[in-house]
Amino acid sequence: MTWGYVIFAYFVETECLDKSVVETARSVNGKIHDVIPKPCRVHTGRKRNDAARQAILDAVPALLAAADGTDITMTEIAAAAGVGKQTIYRWWPSRGVLLLDALSAWAGTEVPEPSGETLPAELDTFLRATFLAASTPPAHHLLCAILADAQRDPETSRLLAGFAETRRAAMRRIFDRARLRGEIADGTDAELLIDQAFGVLWYRLGVHRAPLTAESAARLAANLAECAADR
Repeated sequence: MTWGYVIFAYFVETECLDKSVVETARSVNGKIHDVIPKPCRVHTGRKRNDAARQAILDAVPALLAAADGTDITMTEIAAAAGVGKQTIYRWWPSRGVLLLDALSAWAGTEVPEPSGETLPAELDTFLRATFLAASTPPAHHLLCAILADAQRDPETSRLLAGFAETRRAAMRRIFDRARLRGEIADGTDAELLIDQAFGVLWYRLGVHRAPLTAESAARLAANLAECAADR
């Protein structure tokens, strides 16, 4: 068995084929004498896979926050998580898809669904929470990076639309509850009102770069409730 075969087998076993996670081997007279690997997660089953996957998801928002929203690479994510790049690509085909997965994990806990007694109260609670979450790390940096990636990656664009639909569905349920309470006028186009709500958020994030303040969320909620009830 040659040293070359041993080294190759080691790389395969530890999923470290990416040169970015391996120190250069020392060679004398054409023969490799030692290889010093950088820290890398060894694949030892589902538990290890779950730990590696979570480490990658945790590394994304931490890197974006540290970089103050500037671009980060898959190589940097892999290094921060202690895995090889091929481990990342096994689960996520592109950076945008990875960013969206990290965002989805965050969104489920940061923006709870309101349970108020009136439409104005529920809209106010929902939009304040949404604006606050979207304007603070890690969500702010994740959203901006995802918007950029969605412009050039069709898969990221498709998944972003799916993520946005989950947030729209939460707001749609607010209007459904209000309709059952008799707070919405006949003929009210709830979908258009939802467009307006998220249109403000995405426009301020991606175009105008205006702050997503509690005051602007409250004004928007009041306007939407008034439009829905207008007879």
